[in-house]
Amino acid sequence: MLKGIPSILSPELLKILMEMGHGDELVIGDGNFPSANYAQRLVRCDGHGVPELLEAILKFYPLDTFVECPVSLMDAPQEVKPPIWDKYKEIMKKYEGEHKIEYLERFEFYERAKKAYAIVATGESALYANIILKKGVIKE
Repeated sequence: MLKGIPSILSPELLKILMEMGHGDELVIGDGNFPSANYAQRLVRCDGHGVPELLEAILKFYPLDTFVECPVSLMDAPQEVKPPIWDKYKEIMKKYEGEHKIEYLERFEFYERAKKAYAIVATGESALYANIILKKGVIKE
């Protein structure tokens, strides 16, 4: 154990976050996302939800400020607006301020996920809870 690091962040996930460089992407997939099928590096976080992982990760992970949309969500059908998206926006605002979010069609999201540095598989039960985070730089 180390001081100040949320216990939800496993040693494996911390290692991956440290290895990632500017522009690398991290996918946090919900329980329905085919993580193992697309991952170059897979981290299992079964039993955890996306919002709690997102909050723990954003304490340490800078979002890319050199792109228009450092955050991507899997788009939902037009008549559906997943409530979990509002949670994501609150968490991002808390740690990273306001950022523009892009919404990717399902198969476009899958193609981006294939190229991501890593995918975190969660037990999140909310639908359309998949998110991609593009890593930025530390400016301190």
